[in-house]
Amino acid sequence: MNIVLLGAPGAGKGTHSEMLVRDFGLKHISTGDLLRAELKKASPVGLEAKSYMDKGSLVPDAVVMKLLVGAIAGIKHGNGFLLDGFPRNESQAGMLEEELASRNMNIDRVLYLNVSKDVVIKRLTGRRICKSCGAVYHVFNMPPKREGVCDKCGGDLYQRPDDTEETVLRRLEVYRKETEGLINYYKTRKILAEVNADLSRDNTYGLILQKLGKK
Repeated sequence: MNIVLLGAPGAGKGTHSEMLVRDFGLKHISTGDLLRAELKKASPVGLEAKSYMDKGSLVPDAVVMKLLVGAIAGIKHGNGFLLDGFPRNESQAGMLEEELASRNMNIDRVLYLNVSKDVVIKRLTGRRICKSCGAVYHVFNMPPKREGVCDKCGGDLYQRPDDTEETVLRRLEVYRKETEGLINYYKTRKILAEVNADLSRDNTYGLILQKLGKK
């Protein structure tokens, strides 16, 4: 299976990516991870991306595609992949489709984790992170034993600046504008599977398995 995972911030993409990779042996391809790795190696494509980032510009689609091509080419025959963070718009989806077709590959399923605004706000504004070890907590779902103190190392917990309600709402609006056309793009290709991501982790994952025909 080759899967694209879509969802707004707070939809649970990271959690469900880990579960799908674990259960189906997929290669997890994250454009963010790929970019950080190439920057660290100072590879030609990494340096090309850095030249844009240093100017405060977005990394062009063509450069991102170079990263993806390298990752896809490294997948062993018979193994699938889970693509997270790309595509973000119709143009990128078209580029991805063409590149895969040139390799006799395709996207089998696009999982769209549809989450409501109220749930996203509750999830993201409740997140707390340890300043010392980076452990993640949630004031509702996974609170520390002592408020404001990390269970693991005793460090102070803090809220990220981009986890305030105002910032979360702004991120949601940007995401909606970016991906509205993308959702329709995959609907017309009849490979989009919409999943209610307002539910608990296990219930949402159960729905994902149903959409993949694995349950």
